[in-house]
Amino acid sequence: MSTIVTRQAQAPAWVKCPSCQALVYGKRLARQLKVCPECGHHFRLTARERIGQLCDPGSFAELVVRGGADDPLGFVDAKPYPRRLREARERTGEADAAVAGTARIEGHRVALVVMDFRFMGGSMGVAVGELVTAAASAAIAERVPLLLVTASGGARMQEGCLSLMQMARTSQAMARLHEEGLLTVCVVTDPTFGGVTASFVSLADVLVAEPGALLGFAGPQVIRQTIREDLPPGFQTAEYLLERGLLDRVEPRATLRPLLARLLRCQRQGPAPAAPRPERDALRAPDQVRSLPAWETVQLARDIGRPTTLEYAAAALEDFQELHGDRVGGEDRAVVGGPAMLGDLPVMLIGQQKGHSTPELIERNFGMPHPAGYRKALRLMRLAEKLGMPVVTLVDTPGAYPGVAAEAGGQAGAIAAAIMAAARLRVPIVSVVTGEGGSGGALALAVGNRVLMLEHAIYSVISPEGCSVILWDAPAESPRAAAALRLTAADLLDLGVVDGVVPEPDGGAHADPAAAADNLRQALAQALGELLPLPAGELVAQRFQRFEAFGFQSGFQSGGGRS
Repeated sequence: MSTIVTRQAQAPAWVKCPSCQALVYGKRLARQLKVCPECGHHFRLTARERIGQLCDPGSFAELVVRGGADDPLGFVDAKPYPRRLREARERTGEADAAVAGTARIEGHRVALVVMDFRFMGGSMGVAVGELVTAAASAAIAERVPLLLVTASGGARMQEGCLSLMQMARTSQAMARLHEEGLLTVCVVTDPTFGGVTASFVSLADVLVAEPGALLGFAGPQVIRQTIREDLPPGFQTAEYLLERGLLDRVEPRATLRPLLARLLRCQRQGPAPAAPRPERDALRAPDQVRSLPAWETVQLARDIGRPTTLEYAAAALEDFQELHGDRVGGEDRAVVGGPAMLGDLPVMLIGQQKGHSTPELIERNFGMPHPAGYRKALRLMRLAEKLGMPVVTLVDTPGAYPGVAAEAGGQAGAIAAAIMAAARLRVPIVSVVTGEGGSGGALALAVGNRVLMLEHAIYSVISPEGCSVILWDAPAESPRAAAALRLTAADLLDLGVVDGVVPEPDGGAHADPAAAADNLRQALAQALGELLPLPAGELVAQRFQRFEAFGFQSGFQSGGGRS
């Protein structure tokens, strides 16, 4: 395929926004990155405009791929296919519906494919498939991430089953990138449908969409004509899909480039960075931990003012980029996660999220995850493993949500899958119980090489209230149950359930959140500094041995009695 030089069309003096009907001065619209200043509508961009907005100036080098037959089927509809191609090339200045190459985004090298909807609706034929696979090969050769920017109506009808085969071909390319441990990011723009969505788009590690972009397999008109059904408001928009866990983020055009730069930083290029050197150690002996009555500790652990995962992400780490959704159909606000930086070290942060006000607590379901929350955590753990990033989990939950919808959605299976995956993950895992550690809902995020607790956190198989009702048939016995369960940090350090305790400020973490976050940062640096030098096999073996140790010890026999 030959390279065609794009003609730069002169911007019209005034442009009418198709969303709000406002007239916008053309040069102002260009300065706004073609986003309506009145309503925020994102106008469609050409492939070259997109490259100019995202890539460092002068860094784009176009990939030129081999050409093929322009009309493999001899297809004719209202006009012959070769004529359609010729007209599209003259109108757009492009050889086909995508442009591929290598570039830098804020200094981070990347291979990229950018689609252009002007060229026959961005449809994918053999040429587009060739560009996607060529860019994937370039990413593998250079050990850099692949960025895809999509705008397409789907597979190209005029190339028949040959266009259909591009779905398998591009999916294979994405599989190779996955096996090579290379990050793939897809920016979905309006519209993206059909075989493009059902192949390389949906296989990207991170899916980001522009506001209002439409994304799906069957388009709205096809759905209406086929099933004669009214579609719900906002159906197939980026915002609709984000709420249902099918996208990681909806990102305005103005902040898209810095977001991509932060995501691209997750792909290691060169020697692995080290964890920051800690200034002080976590507490390793029970007598170092301030001991309070168990019931008093329970109240401190549940205090509504305690810092949340998102607050620790902002204060103990840097550049946290939250990713949403389980990619199956659920977004659980009780679990948050995404890449962040601990000094120069990229980490994958995953944690349970409560809140401070009643509306926030309700929105986050009081930190009690549904199955989608654990599936989100599992997805992020696997992404971290793929990229060689350590995982940091922050545990703060009364337990998994005990509701009908959660049970119907496979709550137990989702927890079990998260536990099993964490047990075999080939990257370091540091888990910290920051507040409540309730039952299996907590353990799903606490299968770590190092398990730490904040000084006034709790960790238990059941809540004291539940234990007192079941065993004493008396809710008033909750303080007694709390003491019997040995759920405090000092108790669990003594039992070997946790490896260290993170000191809290006087009065608890909520009394001085900044100091609590600094203590947490020091503990993470210490733990990761110890774990990062270990090979993957040793990390897995260490985790296995850690939990295997909670079986019959020398004083016990498998028959169940003391020797």
